[in-house]
Formats: sequence, structure tokens, C-alpha cells
Amino acid sequence: MDSAFDYDLVIIGAGVGGHGAALHAVKRGLKTAIIEAGDMGGTCVNRGCIPSKALLAASGKVREMRDEQHLKAMGISLTGVGFDRAAIADHAKNLVSKIQGDLTNSLTRLGVETIRGWGKIAGSQKVSIKEESGTRIVTAKDIILSPGSIPFVPRGIETDGKTVYTSDEAIRLDWLPDWVAIIGSGYIGLEFSDVYTALGSEVTLIEALPQLMPTFDPDIAKQAERVLIKPRDIETRVGLLAKKITPGSPVVIELADPKTMETVDVLEVDACLVATGRIPATKNLDLNMVAVETDRRGFIPVNDQLAVMRDGKPVPHLYAIGDANGKMMLAHSASAQGIVAVDNICGQNRTVDYNAIPAAAFTHPEVSFVGLTEPAAKAKAKEEGYEVASVRSYFKANSKALAEGETEGLAKVIYRKDTGEVMGAHIIGLHAADLIQEAANAIAQKQSVTQLSEFVHTHPTLSEVLDEAYKRAVVTA
Repeated sequence: MDSAFDYDLVIIGAGVGGHGAALHAVKRGLKTAIIEAGDMGGTCVNRGCIPSKALLAASGKVREMRDEQHLKAMGISLTGVGFDRAAIADHAKNLVSKIQGDLTNSLTRLGVETIRGWGKIAGSQKVSIKEESGTRIVTAKDIILSPGSIPFVPRGIETDGKTVYTSDEAIRLDWLPDWVAIIGSGYIGLEFSDVYTALGSEVTLIEALPQLMPTFDPDIAKQAERVLIKPRDIETRVGLLAKKITPGSPVVIELADPKTMETVDVLEVDACLVATGRIPATKNLDLNMVAVETDRRGFIPVNDQLAVMRDGKPVPHLYAIGDANGKMMLAHSASAQGIVAVDNICGQNRTVDYNAIPAAAFTHPEVSFVGLTEPAAKAKAKEEGYEVASVRSYFKANSKALAEGETEGLAKVIYRKDTGEVMGAHIIGLHAADLIQEAANAIAQKQSVTQLSEFVHTHPTLSEVLDEAYKRAVVTA
């Protein structure tokens, strides 16, 4: 501890990234304080990945138990499967409360000082904290900014939090509309379409780009549309922009051609979920106190070591992690960045390998990926002068998937033809979110499909889907 400062490290924001940074800072021997004005745990714990998984788990059980054909094939019959919307919502709320408490207790147990208030930059190595009792200044040798993000609502869309809303409100499951439009076909849109259709709502999925799930690998997007969209009560409107949305009963949605902005259709629905991404919550940090400017979207510029940048140079003793820097807007990425930032504060020179960080949509079945899509891998290979190949394996040939009666799905592995190094992996199928970690670790360690094909996988397990893909790969070196 440097006696010239109140703390070795002050962290603004107690989301997953800030929490991970605080725990690691204590491990590294730093006197640490964390400042939070809202709910402990940030977006992930309170309005994102945690409560949404509770809703998906409950609604997924309803979907499964109402699938008479699936159950009959396994010798099971059920009648009159029902659900209690309020009880499902309470399941999510209770989970949030438990994890909030766990996070708070872990900080207290390790001696991290938690300060409730709004933290801002007050100058070099200074933080202003607005508390109920007033405002005070604390000093710290180093500062980490981890303010998180908020839902992005495009121009022309008016929200009222009840009939037109973002994921922040949808997560409460206050009601179940008969017909709900979802703007955006990314992970949030897909997950909520899964919840709503399982619980009996009709869904219209609206995507401004020319194809659904535009960030997915094309083969996975095609399979996802076949499995997650077409068999369900989901209408899709692709290549149309929601130019104007007016709350009320009904909700009025004007759909326009994205190029001409001319209105081509008008929908009237019971509710509308705006799932058009997120933007950093960086507006009220007083970055001007250290002459730092965000980019036009509000992201804080950082270098590979996560130090905040000013005029192309690192600002001494100031770091930014998580959604605030826009490197990769995932909770586990924020946590990894927090750990790396602390290590760099302690004199190391570490970076984050974003290519090895996986992501998942917890639909039924799940979708996951890590690394590059096949088009991105081919573009990189062309630029650098080598060739790539891809290989697929299918759940319908997997013994465990057959036993579960869950054979819809595939795994796709993308690799260099000359060395076999894995460049990307994409999975749709039962427990895809768990299976992807093996491929993520392989990318992180720059392993080849040849090496991976020699590892022994437990039989019968779903992991053999990846094992089969590795064994099918042909390396030409």
C-alpha cells in the first residue's frame, strides 16, 4: 500500500468485470475499493445473462413437456401441462437476489471496501463519489473504469417500458403478450423468441439486414432458422427497418426499406421488444477531467493492455474494462479484462486473446461459437497467404443425442489446411454452450485438429460430436 493514496485501486462499477478485477486485486495484495450506484452485479446479474437463463430454463421445461411426439418416442405421456407466469418471473428474481448476495459477500469476505454512490473521475488518480450524505474525493494509485452498458434504442422508436420495451423490462416477465414483435435477430432477440413461443406468444422477428442472425456463421444461421424459427409460431420480416414504433394498444410499427426509408408496411401488435444491441454507459464519468474523449458511440479508447488512451498514448494509472471499451461485450470477457488490467497494474504486460473467448445463445437447442466464422477465416487466409478448410459433424450420429432424443444440431470446425490450427468452431445443438469451451481452449493454445483428434473423449457423451469433427479434418501439410 502506497501511503500517498487512500487506496491502491479504485474500481468504478461492480458488474461482473469490476467484481472479477476486485477479487484479483486483493489476491495481488492491493488495497481495493469498488464503487457502485446501482445494483451489485451490473447488467449480467440483474438484467441480463442470469435472469434470462432462469426464464429460458423454466420456459424450456414447458416446451419440452408439451412436446408430445418427443415424449411419446421415449415412452412418456403427460396431459395438461401448465405454468404460472408470475412464479416463473419470481424464479428469475430469486436467482438474481441470491447471486447479488453472493457477489456482495465475496467482496466483504476478502476485504474489498464497497462504496455505494456514483463514481466519477475527479482528476489524475482521483475519484469523486456522490453518496447520500454528500460528495467526497478519494485518491487511488490506479483506477479501473467498469461502468457497463445500457440497451440501445434507435431513433424513431419510443419506449414506455410496458408495451414497447428493452431487455431490461422484458426480463421481469410482467405479462405475456399474445403477439410480440422483436426488433433484432441477435442473441437477445433469439433468446426471448424462445421464451415467448414456449409460453404461448406469437412472435414477429424483424431484422433490418438482408439475413437473419447476421453475425452467425452462415451454416449455423441456416440450421438455426430451420430449428429455432420455422417450426415455431414465428413470422420473420427480413431486410426491413423499424422506422417508427409507437407504444399503446396496439403498438404500431412502421417498417421501411433500409435504403430508401420509405414505409412499406405497418404492423399492429400487442407488444414490442427492442433488441438492437447495447451502448456503453460512459456519459457521466467526467472523462474530460483527464482530457479523454470517447468515440462517437461512447466507447472509451484503450490499448491492448486496457490502459485508457489519450491522443494515442496511455493515460497513466487509468484503465477501462468490459462493455465500456467495446472490445467484446460479454460478461466473461469483462471479467477476463479485469484480471488482465490488474496484472498490468502490478507490472506485468498481459493482453486478452478475444479470438479464444466463446459466446452462446441459450435457446433450445443452444447455439455457441468461438473464433472466426468461415467467411472471416477465408478472408484472413487470403490476406495472409494460406488456405482454410472446414469440417462438420452431426448430433444425429451421436449416441448420447440419440438417447436424449435431441438429434437436431451440428458442429463445425474451421482450421488451417497447412498446419491444422483451429481458427473457429460453431455449434448448434443440445448443450452447445458447454461443448464450445473445449474448442475455445484449443484456440487459446493454438492446437491443431490433428492433436485434438488424438485426445480420448468419454463415450457416450455429446463431446464426441467435436471429436468426430476433429477426426474428419484433413491436414495437407
